[in-house]
Amino acid sequence: MSENEAEKTTYGCSLMANGWRDRKGRALINFLVNTPRGSMFLESVDASSYSHTSDNLFILFDHFIKQVGPRDVVQVVTDSASNNVFVGKLVEEKYPHIYWTPCAAHCIDFIFEDIFKFPYLKRTLDKAITVYTYIYNRILLLNMMREFTGKKDMVRPAKTRFATTFITLNCFKANKRNLKKCSLLNNGT
Repeated sequence: MSENEAEKTTYGCSLMANGWRDRKGRALINFLVNTPRGSMFLESVDASSYSHTSDNLFILFDHFIKQVGPRDVVQVVTDSASNNVFVGKLVEEKYPHIYWTPCAAHCIDFIFEDIFKFPYLKRTLDKAITVYTYIYNRILLLNMMREFTGKKDMVRPAKTRFATTFITLNCFKANKRNLKKCSLLNNGT
């Protein structure tokens, strides 16, 4: 912990906020500090009452900037939701040396989401879902597929659903020959 504090003071740090909803529908925000040494979890906050207005959300972010030490914070990283963009502007106004930065992973997730708006990719995904559903709803066929693919499943969960989609499609591509063999055996030819 003290090594991370030294890094924070020497090199500066990023205050990162990751918003999500729990099963009860509460808007939660995890606050972390990142230095070259790694990330440290600060606190998870029920921000249900904060998240409705940017001004209230700014008060929450300002609290954590002050907790970490405004001189040590170089940037605030959030997703690019409109409230967070506005909070970023307020942070930059109050602390001219602190920059708001949209989360790269969140931006890439949006890119992945948009990619499947292309008709030919949407058709490919729909076909893969049809094949997946067909195989996974038939236990004998599922066992046969696993035998042909070296016990590999076609769906590989990732941190985001769009990354899961790409990884799954890649598994189908990598196992195309084995899936065809499985299909030929299943049809009795």
